Amino acid sequence: MAPSQVLLLAFLIGVVSGLRSLTAPAVVAWAAHRNWLNLHNTPLSFMASTAAVVIFTLLAVVELIADQLPSTPSRTKPPGLIARIVFGGLSGAGLALSGAQSIVLGAVLGVAGGVAGAFAGYQVRTRLVKALKVPDLVIALLEDAVAIGGGLFIVSRF
Repeated sequence: MAPSQVLLLAFLIGVVSGLRSLTAPAVVAWAAHRNWLNLHNTPLSFMASTAAVVIFTLLAVVELIADQLPSTPSRTKPPGLIARIVFGGLSGAGLALSGAQSIVLGAVLGVAGGVAGAFAGYQVRTRLVKALKVPDLVIALLEDAVAIGGGLFIVSRF
């Protein structure tokens, strides 16, 4: 795979993290565990472990449920945005390493994607709710599907 493609995918997995912060590392962990991503003998080899798969998957499921609660703070507020930055960077770094690219560049692109995904996702979600006059839950569930499907599509490119 061309370096530019790998780096684009690192940015895009960051965008997934911007939509759902823990979905990106969960799909990266699953992909590494299933050997779709080669993270062996890298600083992120732990992502292929059964423990990482279980932890990130459980956390991602909790996040999907918590997102539906009215008391959940906005993803653009510091706690949510920091999570998207951290996990976007981790996920982007994993994809970059798997594609034999710079871990630092992958992390930076993952962070940029996480920030872009957080703000764009927020705008798209709020505007769709208003434009379509549907409950927020409908658009939130659609966003969940986009994050999960998009994440799986991205890691399956390797």
